[in-house]
Amino acid sequence: MLTTLTTRALPVEPLTAESFKPFGDVIEACGDAMIINQGRCHKFNDLTRIATDAEGEVAIHIYHTEAIRQPYPLDLLERHPLGSQAFIPLEKQPFFIVVAPDNHQKPDFNKIRCFAADGSQGINYHPGTWHHPLLSVGQGISYLVVDRTGSGHNCDEVLIPEHLSLTVGASL
Repeated sequence: MLTTLTTRALPVEPLTAESFKPFGDVIEACGDAMIINQGRCHKFNDLTRIATDAEGEVAIHIYHTEAIRQPYPLDLLERHPLGSQAFIPLEKQPFFIVVAPDNHQKPDFNKIRCFAADGSQGINYHPGTWHHPLLSVGQGISYLVVDRTGSGHNCDEVLIPEHLSLTVGASL
């Protein structure tokens, strides 16, 4: 049986705390700030919580990424079942976030979504959230990454079936 290949560009949604809630938290300096340091600093407190299992520890990394060429063909999704994973851009550049809900330990490719972060927002994936690796646009981005380290299997990868031929848009 011959399968027809149809390329489908994912619609890109603006990244908001409400729309991203099923997958994790949006990290951004908005809302009421606490004034500290004799009025010289605005503190946006408790923006997210980093989750890990009892065997893990919280680690901080910096990732340097290259920009993708658009439209970009999506190839895989991954998840980290033992802890959350936060990405905060260090340059004010937009990036794409591709996520899918879980469907019996595999991503639900029928409900895959793409969000556009505006460069002032970061994200924190809930433990077990299926997501594509970083998709930086523009000049590429460096990210501050906070996630779980330690023993145990904490990365599952699944290839996106070729017949789906999903791409991320031609513009942000």
